[in-house]
Amino acid sequence: MSTITSPPRRSPATPAPDQPTTLPAEQRIAIRGLSWDLYDRLSDAIGERQHVYLAYDGKDLEIMTKGPVHEDYRGLFGRLINALTYELAIPSSDLGETTWKRSELARGLEADQCYYFQTEKLATHAAARARKSNNVADYPNPDMAIEIDISPSQVDRPEIYAALQVTEVWRFDGESLTIEQLGPDGKYVTSESSRFLPIRPEEVVRWLVEEDATDKLAWERRLRDWIRAELAPRMST
Repeated sequence: MSTITSPPRRSPATPAPDQPTTLPAEQRIAIRGLSWDLYDRLSDAIGERQHVYLAYDGKDLEIMTKGPVHEDYRGLFGRLINALTYELAIPSSDLGETTWKRSELARGLEADQCYYFQTEKLATHAAARARKSNNVADYPNPDMAIEIDISPSQVDRPEIYAALQVTEVWRFDGESLTIEQLGPDGKYVTSESSRFLPIRPEEVVRWLVEEDATDKLAWERRLRDWIRAELAPRMST
């Protein structure tokens, strides 16, 4: 039998100590012991662009809604990666929040952002786009994904990414970033820098947390100046 779990209700006057808080408008619940077929039907029924996001790890389903803080960070990540790939002439393709459902793996989820960098995957993506295919089966799994974990996940998202063979996952909690790369044992290990982009976690945090991004255009101009001055020389060494 499936069960639904979510944070217990508490009186605002008596918050539990040492418990992470969930930001308004961002909620996650889990349905335990769910079959792939039911996840597949739910995912199809919700569809794309409905602001409800599902992740299925083979046994449990997470249902998530995202809040404004989450979406602001997601937009900044998109601008950051686009600026890096453009200024450094790194071939890539942006797949955004594509739903990666793989029936053969009984796994599925939407990343906050995801990308192709490998030549073969870029070519396969280009061919599917040329056919105007909207079937995710025609597209390879992404090389890199970004996870914004303002609230803790209720399912095993790293296991889903490992099953999908996503080479690199960036995990951001609103204050710090870890870059994890898939090892030969199918487990993610922390890395000091990205495999696909010449940038380190602390440098990403600088632009997402420390730099004033109120004026997005001014923020991106400063970011691009920094990329050309600091990261471009790193590419040539």
